[in-house]
Amino acid sequence: MRIVCVSDTHGRHQLTEVPAGDILIHAGDVTTHGSLEDAEEFNRWLGTLPHRHKIVIAGNHDFCFQEPPAEARERITNASYLEDSGCEIEGLKFYGSPWTLLFFNWAFMLSEEELADKWARIPNDTDILITHGPPHGILDETNRGECAGSLSLLHRVYEVKPRLHVFGHIHEAAGRSDFGGITFLNASTQMGVGSGMVVELNQSS
Repeated sequence: MRIVCVSDTHGRHQLTEVPAGDILIHAGDVTTHGSLEDAEEFNRWLGTLPHRHKIVIAGNHDFCFQEPPAEARERITNASYLEDSGCEIEGLKFYGSPWTLLFFNWAFMLSEEELADKWARIPNDTDILITHGPPHGILDETNRGECAGSLSLLHRVYEVKPRLHVFGHIHEAAGRSDFGGITFLNASTQMGVGSGMVVELNQSS
């Protein structure tokens, strides 16, 4: 199974190089300022891509998926939209959640204590976890040298042990890290100017 991952295109997805694959994952911040028009245009772009399956979550810029959520979700017709929910594709179990740590007044932000309640909902049998924000200490270092990820997410990821954890949010920390039997992928594409990352997974663990 060839999985292609992108994140943080911020309305500039047309500039993103998207490799061929079986599944496309977008880990949030599909829009710049969270307008419904941006969501519609993003959905049209998704429809031009050849991947058999596409999964999308929201990010902290995607206000329209939080207020009013139903209208934005209805506009995503060319992908499965996950929000504290999951799906199964060809034997692989996916779970997606948009939440990140509080930072100014963006969408989908909670305190660490509130986040822990969200992460507790992640099923223990999740193969591929998609969150907008990173876990603490893993591909989450800002250009100020600060770790911006969620500590409660880190703890939950090590409890669940998904095969792949895809996220974004911290653009400058994009990259891949493999340890503890988990592949961590910060798939940020630097405001759309970049290339999606590819992970190959066997469909049976």
